[in-house]
Amino acid sequence: MDISIGQWVWSGAIALASILWAEIVRDIRHWLAHVWPWLMPKHNLHHRLFRRDLGVVDRQLYRQAQWHHDVPEAVTMILVGIPWVIVLGWGSWLNGLAAGVGVAYSASFLASGMLRGWGLALETDITHQPGPFLSPPSQWHVNRAYHWRHHFDNPNAYFCGTLTLVDRIMGTSLSLQGKRVAVTGASGTLGRELLKHFHRQGAKVIALSSQLHPVQIEVNGELQAVETIHWQVGQEGSLVQLLERIDILVLNHGLNVHAARDAEAVQQSYAINTFSSWRLMELFFQTVRSNPEVATKEIWVNTSEAEVSPAFSPLYELSKRTLGDLVTLRRLDAPCVVRKLILGPFKSNLNPIGVMSGDWVAAQILAQAKRDVRNIIVTINPLTYLFFPLKELAVGTYFRLFSRPLPSPEVSAINPNGIL
Repeated sequence: MDISIGQWVWSGAIALASILWAEIVRDIRHWLAHVWPWLMPKHNLHHRLFRRDLGVVDRQLYRQAQWHHDVPEAVTMILVGIPWVIVLGWGSWLNGLAAGVGVAYSASFLASGMLRGWGLALETDITHQPGPFLSPPSQWHVNRAYHWRHHFDNPNAYFCGTLTLVDRIMGTSLSLQGKRVAVTGASGTLGRELLKHFHRQGAKVIALSSQLHPVQIEVNGELQAVETIHWQVGQEGSLVQLLERIDILVLNHGLNVHAARDAEAVQQSYAINTFSSWRLMELFFQTVRSNPEVATKEIWVNTSEAEVSPAFSPLYELSKRTLGDLVTLRRLDAPCVVRKLILGPFKSNLNPIGVMSGDWVAAQILAQAKRDVRNIIVTINPLTYLFFPLKELAVGTYFRLFSRPLPSPEVSAINPNGIL
């Protein structure tokens, strides 16, 4: 029987979809194991297996966990995939065979789980292997740093096993619970709103402000003072000790000189909007030395949509575009996750004619971050959603091709677990 190219392409798509379906089933079952009492004891056995360095606590316990956790998980993936083989194979043997790819894929996990359960395979799967993390948590697939957070950051997040799709949909790609978060420009509209929304997510917030008075946020309808650290542009080094204990640093301070173009306006715009944030970013990178820090530390930089759109303030645009390009360059080698905040006009002291509220913008920023969006765009301008990804891809590719990568930090290999 002759099979057309279109049929082969369709069958190939079914095969890929069957693998994706198997992964979705596994991740949903994993989530259920944290909320369904019947599955919890078996899954908790898996969580008891590993130390913070991902070393196995006890080999006998490890073998038991394969039979109580990994093998049943793989069986579930197989059983949920078989109906698709039957349904699609009813009309076309080729489609049924393609759907069987997902079943075969699931069967590979069953085989590996059984071999480990019998003690015939000693190595753990790739996401549980010990050793220094070579890269921060991945955005689209689950690497060791990503999965480490499920065991030791928040077991009620980071559920995915291979692809991060389910976490991104559920908003569990980033847990803010218990995170120590510092926000610069905290006296401004967006700074206060970010602190408020971080606090609502269970984070421990610190305000970094050039103002002398303590920053207050609304908590349960009442104003409440938060820990406020006074600092000035040019004194970034004074924050080194603070940065050591911060999990997420949000660089949000800035200056808008509007129509000014004199020498002092140029100096101020670049000093505040560009080089102050760049210095803080570099100081923060130096605090990322161990596996836990690689896995959990992040820096968020507010570069604004002035990277790709006019802000009707030339020096604001120029200084923010420079900062945006520096962030794009440095995150090629960044030891932790780096997010950009690409924000449209929200009402603030810097932009009194803004059309979005700071409260809404802050809520959208955190909602996207929890879905692991690395370039967080919040704007009313639809063109930004088109132009910024293209600009970021082009500039990032150019920087990657025509600059040298930095050597991997040696400290992580020496001290992967943060134990002094």
